[in-house]
Amino acid sequence: MKSTSQLAIVLFAPTLLPASAWALDPQSVDVAGFQFTPTLKVSETYDDNFRELNTDEESSWITTIEPELALVAEDRNSAYRLTYKGNTQIYHDDSDASNTDHKIKLESIMEFTARQRLKLTGEYRKMEDTADTAVATENDKYHVKSIGGVYSYGVEKASNRIDLGASYAELRYDNSGNINADEERDTTAINAVWFHRLGGSTTALLEARHTDYDYLLTNSPRNSTEDALLAGVVWEATAKTTGKIRVGYEKKDFQRNDVDDLESPMWEIGIDWEPLTYSKFSLSTRQSFDEGDDGSDAIKNTSSTLAWSHGWTERITSRVFLGYSQQDYEGQDRQDDITRTGANLTYKMRSWLDIGVGYTYIDNNSDADNEGYKRNIYMISLTGSL
Repeated sequence: MKSTSQLAIVLFAPTLLPASAWALDPQSVDVAGFQFTPTLKVSETYDDNFRELNTDEESSWITTIEPELALVAEDRNSAYRLTYKGNTQIYHDDSDASNTDHKIKLESIMEFTARQRLKLTGEYRKMEDTADTAVATENDKYHVKSIGGVYSYGVEKASNRIDLGASYAELRYDNSGNINADEERDTTAINAVWFHRLGGSTTALLEARHTDYDYLLTNSPRNSTEDALLAGVVWEATAKTTGKIRVGYEKKDFQRNDVDDLESPMWEIGIDWEPLTYSKFSLSTRQSFDEGDDGSDAIKNTSSTLAWSHGWTERITSRVFLGYSQQDYEGQDRQDDITRTGANLTYKMRSWLDIGVGYTYIDNNSDADNEGYKRNIYMISLTGSL
């Protein structure tokens, strides 16, 4: 039987790779038996093309205020967390672009026996995007409701165990008129994963996925189902590496006969290598079909990112990254090649206060008219906690 602290670790662990050991470590306080953890990040950014336009670029200084509040409750066989994240962006040169995002998430894990566990997640997001919008002068405004769960059978250290998952999400847009009406959809997904321990901290897996995309637009050409079969391996702290690899095949079947079905190899890979305790290289790469945009049936997205994080002293750390993605717009004669590169430096002024500076450059080389762009983002931030 896990202790409550172990349950919390399982519930709140990241889905791909562990966070940097040098990140701010917020401290919690006890509030009526709950662990309450507040953090606040304030940043100032200069963005020279926040609409990601080919011509008539718009630039602005942007003040961002990001509070986060987490409330955790634990007992012997369960753990729960309620999280709120806010993000207010004040565009000093374009007040119409200013916006506030809200994210509320409730997570739980319940351990019924040593062999049976259930994780549940419910989330509500109300968002606005300024980049790559349907109308060049108006934010994309939308909200998402989602719920999901994973039932696990088998002792975690056993030779075999199974995860069964299901989720449902609603995407709705809040723009005026019919802007983005063709993007609204309901998404239902199920999956099953069989884990087989190979020894030590290495586990092989076989996963099957099925997803149904139901668009609200009558007779939408994007109504479809996706099926994928993946095999892979997960390992931790082996020869200074931690990683997850899934490789397989994906097929997308459209309901309408006049839309061509799609199929392709698929992969999801994330690997961390730590040659030194204060230096880490991270590689992530993915290929999969994303839902269509700008009139396309779907987007085949192949992306990779390589990052290096390094602790120069106990207080000073840095991160540099290089990313590349190729987006093929299915049903159109369009391909976007997007390069992202950047660096940031963090100074831990106090145990509760980080100061950061950073720069990001984005270059979209598109073969579609007026879709390519370049973007420079400069940032300075303060992140504090208790």
